[in-house]
Amino acid sequence: MDYLRQLQAERPVLFWVGMLVVFLVVFQLALFLIGLVIGPFGLPSWAPIVVLLGALVFIARRQQR
Repeated sequence: MDYLRQLQAERPVLFWVGMLVVFLVVFQLALFLIGLVIGPFGLPSWAPIVVLLGALVFIARRQQR
């Protein structure tokens, strides 16, 4: 964790580009895994996005309580 704080302080552009890449990769991986789970049900192609966003909204609402 100290390495990330040091990187953010010394090279903020590299830090934020790295964070963007990590978030995009994790988002794509989550969509892929959700697609694998709900794929056999014959749902439309946008269903994994709805499931992922629904889960994120559910988590955010639970944390506000």
